[in-house]
Amino acid sequence: QVQLVESGGGLVQPGGSLRLSCAASGIRISTGTMGWYRQAPGKQREFVTTITSSGNINYADSVKGRFTISRDNAKNTVSLQMNSLKPEDTAVYYCNMRPIDTMDSYWGQGTQVTVSS
Repeated sequence: QVQLVESGGGLVQPGGSLRLSCAASGIRISTGTMGWYRQAPGKQREFVTTITSSGNINYADSVKGRFTISRDNAKNTVSLQMNSLKPEDTAVYYCNMRPIDTMDSYWGQGTQVTVSS
């Protein structure tokens, strides 16, 4: 059974930083693309960033230069370092894993990030 568990969310002031982590079990993250998505109240879930099994990274324009995704295959975790946070970054952040050569897609339960003074 595949499980993705996010952690690290919380309340932070504008300009602050947070680091999210996603721990996978039941599957090796090295076998697919890992990503972070977010959903703000009243809005659709949106793409934030992905990292492929070969290390190719993509970011949404809204987070480029502020967010950094990384993966630790040995620990089977993926992280999202978020700097210079803005109120518009407030959302529930979800970890996602898409194994290579399948149509499967796995999601974590989400972690709340609130940016407010």
